[in-house]
Amino acid sequence: MEILVRSVNVGMPSVIAVQRGEAILSGIRKAPLETETVFVSALGIAGDGQADLTVHGGIDKAVYAYPSEHWPWWEREHKLSCAPNTFGENLTLEGADESDVAIGDRFRWGEVVLEISQPRSPCFKLGIHAREDIPALMTGSARCGWYMRVLVEGKAPVRCGKLTRIVSTGGPNVRETFLAHHRARADLETLHRIHEAPALSRSWRESFARKIAAITG
Repeated sequence: MEILVRSVNVGMPSVIAVQRGEAILSGIRKAPLETETVFVSALGIAGDGQADLTVHGGIDKAVYAYPSEHWPWWEREHKLSCAPNTFGENLTLEGADESDVAIGDRFRWGEVVLEISQPRSPCFKLGIHAREDIPALMTGSARCGWYMRVLVEGKAPVRCGKLTRIVSTGGPNVRETFLAHHRARADLETLHRIHEAPALSRSWRESFARKIAAITG
């Protein structure tokens, strides 16, 4: 499988709103790169940053990708005008959605090797960035995109870039992982299968462990 990289988007933390007199900082507002290549480290793409490292960024969430396949749905059903970084993503992709890729799948992007670690759970800052109702709509539709860790650092092409899948795990796909995580009730066998996926991020593994414990006692 090859997935087209339509845009590479980066941005440093800035004030995106003021609520109750408090400035809200976020790195969600990004701009497409115009360079030929960009360096990608274990912590993300050069020029990109996060404001709250307790919930954003880090090894397991170094690069966030969103499929442009969802744009027609957002535009038709919810009148949201879509473009690169509408959802705060680093990589705007074309050629696959959450049902086509699985936790642990690996992709080569130039010199870089990326591994899918978890789906994206939207937070209130997406509502500020895109529109107030977008986080709930993303959660309800599972049109969430996915995070990737960087296994091999290096230079990656910005223009005419492609992600080439080099490892297909056949494990839980991103969509079913997201749905199992956010539904109040989920099949125990499914929960175990996702929990045991070797590449699943630590935070999501712990969350699935709690869901399993709540069912089994």
